[in-house]
Amino acid sequence: MSADLRRFDEVRAEALALPLFLDARPTQGALGLVDWRLVGRVSDAVRRGRFKGAVGEHLLISGRPKLPFDKLFIYGAGAAEDFTEEAYRAATEGLFCALARAKVRTSVCLLPGREGGEIEPRRAMELLVQVLGEDPPNHDEVILVEDGDAPREMAPVIEQARRRVRARRSE
Repeated sequence: MSADLRRFDEVRAEALALPLFLDARPTQGALGLVDWRLVGRVSDAVRRGRFKGAVGEHLLISGRPKLPFDKLFIYGAGAAEDFTEEAYRAATEGLFCALARAKVRTSVCLLPGREGGEIEPRRAMELLVQVLGEDPPNHDEVILVEDGDAPREMAPVIEQARRRVRARRSE
């Protein structure tokens, strides 16, 4: 699914989760579009110091009525210039822990570092499978915000994880 407000309006999920880097001001990309739709609520929270974008930091905003999601999770991705696989892993773990605490079962997520190309699609999916495990118990559906060839590059990793789960269940 691409980062487009019309596409967001078409999908049905409980939550939308978007990353914010410490050094990304003003909000841009998917988060910038969502912030615009919410009349600057995210930018206002950042300006007031309620949220900075540090890894492990989370901001929960009601998405309705401006968005089709009950919950909007903004999660910290750290500094873009210092973004590493470890930062990706920490931000992703923190995000899915926050979603689980909020009892979110279906979500649309933009993975940290994907929108700006800080991490390649296949590697992002490999690390996501490691973080979540191959059969995440607390999440029924995750729809990723991705453009271009990224879904095709991620598909073999997803299929491999599915095969391992099926093999384990048939044992």
